Amino acid sequence: MEIKVKENHFVEYTDKETFSKIVNYPTLVDMWKNCVKEYSSAIAIQDGEEYTYERLDKDVAEFRGVLANAGIKKGDKVGVVIPSSYNFAKVFLAIETLGAVGVLIPVQLDEKTIFGCTQKFGIKAVVFADELEAKMSVVKAMNVPAIKATETAVAVEMAEVGEEDPCVILFTGGTTGRSKGALLSHKAVMAGVVNGCYGTKDVFGQRYFLILPLTHVFGLIRSFLTGLYTGSVIYICRDLKNMFKEMAVFSPTILVMVPALAEMALNLSKQIGQHILGRNLRTIICGASMVPPFLVREYNKLGVSLLPGYGLTESANLVSGNPEALKKPEAVGFPYPNQELKIVDGELWLKGDNIMTCYVGDEEENKNAFEDGWFKTGDLVRIDEEGFLYIVGRIKEVIVLSSGENVSPAEIEDKFCMLDFISDAMVYEDFDDAGNQTLTLEVVRRVGFNIPESEMRAEINNVNSKLLSYQRVSKVIIRDSDFERTPAMKKIRKKK
Repeated sequence: MEIKVKENHFVEYTDKETFSKIVNYPTLVDMWKNCVKEYSSAIAIQDGEEYTYERLDKDVAEFRGVLANAGIKKGDKVGVVIPSSYNFAKVFLAIETLGAVGVLIPVQLDEKTIFGCTQKFGIKAVVFADELEAKMSVVKAMNVPAIKATETAVAVEMAEVGEEDPCVILFTGGTTGRSKGALLSHKAVMAGVVNGCYGTKDVFGQRYFLILPLTHVFGLIRSFLTGLYTGSVIYICRDLKNMFKEMAVFSPTILVMVPALAEMALNLSKQIGQHILGRNLRTIICGASMVPPFLVREYNKLGVSLLPGYGLTESANLVSGNPEALKKPEAVGFPYPNQELKIVDGELWLKGDNIMTCYVGDEEENKNAFEDGWFKTGDLVRIDEEGFLYIVGRIKEVIVLSSGENVSPAEIEDKFCMLDFISDAMVYEDFDDAGNQTLTLEVVRRVGFNIPESEMRAEINNVNSKLLSYQRVSKVIIRDSDFERTPAMKKIRKKK
C-alpha cells in the first residue's frame, strides 16, 4: 500500500510570508553561508557567554585551519568526542564546511570503544574536549591524531561541497539491537533541517533551550541545525541538574524533548509553578518514543502546544509531524514532503531525500535494510482516512506466542498509556510457574496521581479485558520509579 504524500499539508499551519522563507539549500555549507549573511549580528549560541553568528563563523573558520594543518581533507572522516557545548557547535560546523565527515561519538563511551570507532569508520583524526583527554589514551597510543577542541589556527575558506557528498555519521539509538553508524549525505541532513520548520506558526527567530545530546539525531538536527537555519538563539544546557533554573532564566519559546523529559517538566511546573518553563514557552516538539495523549492535553492547559512526531536516525530524524495534536494525540502526524512511503505487511518503507546513504562498514545490515531502493524502517504502522500516521510497534520487538500469534508490545502499551495515571508502560514475554508463556505489563505511576492501587488495577484490568485474547497480560507490576533509559531517554527493553 503506497501512501500519497501531500506537498502542501503544512502550509495552513504557517503564515504565507514565513512559509515562503523556508528554502531548500542543497548542502550544509550553503545553509551556513546564508545564516552568516542573514543573521550576522544576532546571537547564535549561549553557553556561558553569548556568541553571534559572525563570531561563530570566525571561530569555525579558524578551526577549519586546525583541521587543515592536521592534514584533514575533503571526504576524510573526523571523530568528535565533545559534550553538547559551543565547542561542539564550532568543531562540527568546521568539519562540515571543510567538506569532511563528522563521526559523532557519544562521550559516555570508554577509551577502547572510541578507538574501535576510529578503526571501523576509518577516522583520520579525533577532536576531543579538554576534559575528556583521558579517553584519548588508546587513540594516542595507536598513533591516531587527537586534536583539542580549543586549538586555533589561521582561518581557512569553506570547501565546495555537493548535495550527495557524505556529511555525518550518527550512531543509531536502538534499544534492542546492535548500534550502527548511519551515514547521512548533505542532501539528507538538509531535508531533515527543513522538515523541522514545518508545522508551527512561528518558525524564525525563536529561542531554543537545547537539552538533548548533540550526538543524537533529534538534538543535532531538530534542535541545533533547524535552530541555526531559522536565525534562532540556542541556549546549550550542559548541567541537567540545573536545567530548570537555567530554563526559567533563559525563557525559551520552543523545546525539543523526548516524552520522559516532557513528563518531568510538566510535573515540576505543577509543583513549583509554570515559571520554571520560562514565560515565553509556546511549543514543544516531542518524539523518539510514544507520546502519551495526557501530555498533549495538560500542556495545552498551560497554553503550550505539544506536537508529537516520528523519525529515525536513518531518515535524518524527521518523517512525520503532528500539527493537529489536540485533534488526534495518538498520531505522529502527516508525512513531510519529498518522501515516498508505503506499507508492506504492516511495515513502513521509505524513499526520499532524507534517507541515509548506508550503514558504514555493515554490508549485511545494508542488505537487510534496503529492498529495491526502499529503506525498511522496522516500524509497524497504520494510516487513517485523513492521512494521519500511527506507529503500532517494532518488528524486532514482536513477541511470537506459542499459539503462533504475533504480539506488538508497543501496540499494547499504547492502550494502557491512555490512562491518565500511567506515564509509561512496558510489555514483555514472561513465564508462569508451570513454564507457560505469558505477557507481563509494567507501568510507571504518574506523579501526582495518588489514587488507591486497587482503583488503578481495576482500570488496568478494564483496558486489558478489551484487548484481543492473545494480547492480554497475565501479570501487572505497578512501579513508582521510571524505567532504565538510554542517554537519549528511550526506555531500555528487557531482552528476550
